[in-house]
Amino acid sequence: MDRRTFVVLCELLRNTGRLKTDGALDGTYIKVHVPEVSKPRFRTRKGEIATNVLGACSRDMLFTFVFPGWEGSASDSRVLRDALSRPTGLKVPTGCYYLVDGGYTNEEGFLAPYRGTRYHLSEWRDGRAPINHEEYFNMKHASARNVIERCFGLLKKHWAILRSPSFYLIKTQCKIIVACSLLHNLIRREMTVDPLEHEVIEVDEDEVGNDIIGQASSSQY
Repeated sequence: MDRRTFVVLCELLRNTGRLKTDGALDGTYIKVHVPEVSKPRFRTRKGEIATNVLGACSRDMLFTFVFPGWEGSASDSRVLRDALSRPTGLKVPTGCYYLVDGGYTNEEGFLAPYRGTRYHLSEWRDGRAPINHEEYFNMKHASARNVIERCFGLLKKHWAILRSPSFYLIKTQCKIIVACSLLHNLIRREMTVDPLEHEVIEVDEDEVGNDIIGQASSSQY
């Protein structure tokens, strides 16, 4: 894209009311208990046994799609491809898109940040300003996409069963993840104020990794 196009996109990201977007999308790890023979497939890069959960949410932090079950060794992009290929899987309305991080491909329906350019929210604290249009775009993108990180953070804050592995069968554990996501949406709709929300005002899970997009693997963690 040329510079003028990116300036226009940055203005759209600044004024979220004009965005034709279904929100943000990302993957997160939730620890699970699996048979010994399955542990190598479910082991993440950090050595934890977990399922890679694909989640999408709206701008008001409501989950619109949750897809658990994939092994922790699977990349985010692979999980997304599977979700898109299923008859009842993820659908992106024509002309809309999800904000995604650098672990996904920048393509129709999915808007990723500039690669090789600083991106994480921690880079823009303490008054540090972008030095070019690419950094400006990434700063606005990170701020808007952060809603899915806050959504995941709040989900795990509410439900302790998602913070440590349970001893149910993996199929049951996946149903628990979906059920907790539905309860999360119920709380968001029915409670005027969520007392835990202030604890996840600005969550940026990618901050613990490399601070340059494109230098990490395709998996989020």
